[in-house]
Amino acid sequence: MKRILIGTLVLFASVMNARAQTIDLNSLIPTGEASATGRMMQAGAILTVLSIAPGLLIMVTSFTRFVIALSFLRSGLGLQSTPANLVLISLALFMTFFVMAPTFDAAWQKGLKPMIDNTTSMEAAYTEVTQPFRSFMLAQVREKDLALFENLSKGRLDIRSRATVDLRVLVPAYMISELRRGFEIGFMIMLPFLVIDMIVAALTMSMGMMMMPPSVISLPIKILFFVLIDGWNLLIGSLVRSYP
Repeated sequence: MKRILIGTLVLFASVMNARAQTIDLNSLIPTGEASATGRMMQAGAILTVLSIAPGLLIMVTSFTRFVIALSFLRSGLGLQSTPANLVLISLALFMTFFVMAPTFDAAWQKGLKPMIDNTTSMEAAYTEVTQPFRSFMLAQVREKDLALFENLSKGRLDIRSRATVDLRVLVPAYMISELRRGFEIGFMIMLPFLVIDMIVAALTMSMGMMMMPPSVISLPIKILFFVLIDGWNLLIGSLVRSYP
């Protein structure tokens, strides 16, 4: 009984000592940095940006144009699930990384790396990171689309020059410009396949083959045509060259 009582007292004393010790969060932060609450808010903001990273990749890069063109190609060939979505999206991603490599490198060298090395503030790093993407989008956006969102803002956003245009105007304008170009490229991709479908349909009708769907014959012809002209090489090369 005494041993149990002594053990209980020792355990209680250790718990009291542990409760008496408090952790000063400010001591964990280097001198000159923000407060503990500020650092927690910064960490939350970084996690939020990382959670919407896939959306940012679509909004401010060349991914939209690539994936739309590849989708039109599959529809033009008449294939429902070949190539698979995973293959098309992976190809579009790697093409995006290839085209955007100079922009990513500039954002890393001028913004992210100095911030990680604690040689610049988060505000300055944000400016340096967004500047390469701003320049890339300005080189691709149509003036008509940019003017549309400037007019829709009705003076709420301070737009003094194209070099410093607000991202809330530039990003949606860039996206609809990319959608337009993606559909233009898709039309050019679909056109030869449409011609093949029309020729095959006319031939089957003239031969009296009313019960046979023209797609049954045109599908292997379109695949053979695409392979013979080395279509993947032509399409991917044209898409990449569409960016300066």
